Amino acid sequence: MSGEQPVRVEGMSRRYGDLLAVDDLSLDVRQGEMLGLIGPDGAGKTTTLKVVLGLLAPSLGQVRTCGLEPRARRRELSQRVGYLSQKFSLYGDLSVDENVAFFAEIHGVADWKPRRESLLGMVRMTPFRERLADRLSGGMKQKLALACTLIHTPELLVLDEPTTGVDPVSRRDFWKLLTRLKRDGLTILLTTPYLDEAERCERVAFLDRGRLLDVDTPDALRSRADEAFLEVVARPRRRVVDYLRQRPEVSELEIFGERVHATLAGVGRAQAADRARALAADLAAAGFEVEAVRASTPSLEDVFIQKIRSRSEPQAAAGRA
Repeated sequence: MSGEQPVRVEGMSRRYGDLLAVDDLSLDVRQGEMLGLIGPDGAGKTTTLKVVLGLLAPSLGQVRTCGLEPRARRRELSQRVGYLSQKFSLYGDLSVDENVAFFAEIHGVADWKPRRESLLGMVRMTPFRERLADRLSGGMKQKLALACTLIHTPELLVLDEPTTGVDPVSRRDFWKLLTRLKRDGLTILLTTPYLDEAERCERVAFLDRGRLLDVDTPDALRSRADEAFLEVVARPRRRVVDYLRQRPEVSELEIFGERVHATLAGVGRAQAADRARALAADLAAAGFEVEAVRASTPSLEDVFIQKIRSRSEPQAAAGRA
């Protein structure tokens, strides 16, 4: 390890013509942590990664990756960073062994065979080492791609939505690998569209339309949620949902089996328990069979949606004015 901070972004903006993809972003990634960039399509996540890697130049601001100016020293940086993109290019007509060997040679890794043995064992691909990459499942291809990305022992691993399109079992296995790598001291910067994956990161950065909305640990982000969230279990569920949609204080509804998750706009979390009791009484008075109405802890998805809505409402009001 160089001892340098892995990533520091200060006032970075990136334009594509008239489109402002990233707007005045300041962010750092700390040594040995896993930081997740979270946001909808078009939020600027992939652009941010490409600037950090030196694949794109910032339009404004400063970026340092492993202590280097990434655009000017991209060749040197490539030896210290591993990058797994959304469309990582394996060679389908090469075997698992041959793909890893190819990437080892590209990076000039000396005596790479013991490292290959270790990586294939870690990703549980040793039994498939003679199989052509084109004959691997989606999850196995991602694990092979990870092994290829790690062959030169990078100090920073950058992943762009690594589990998109991967089956749930392979997603779980992939995250076990990332957790192990982080435990061994590797710094990881990633993007993901899955909020349950973001929960595994030490810190999460919320992006929307190129702007940083917030960055902190998942617990700290949840603690700052200023809306009440209720879990409702009542029957008949379909009529309960219709009833809740008519309530003026209910801004969002999500259905999970028999449970209905309701967000109360303009109601603080301190009032959630009182509102839960009042809503239970109203449901019972309306003839519903009420099993439970209780205050619930907001998820990262709840917090993210709230932050996007809080940002959009003043903009919409300004537009109307």
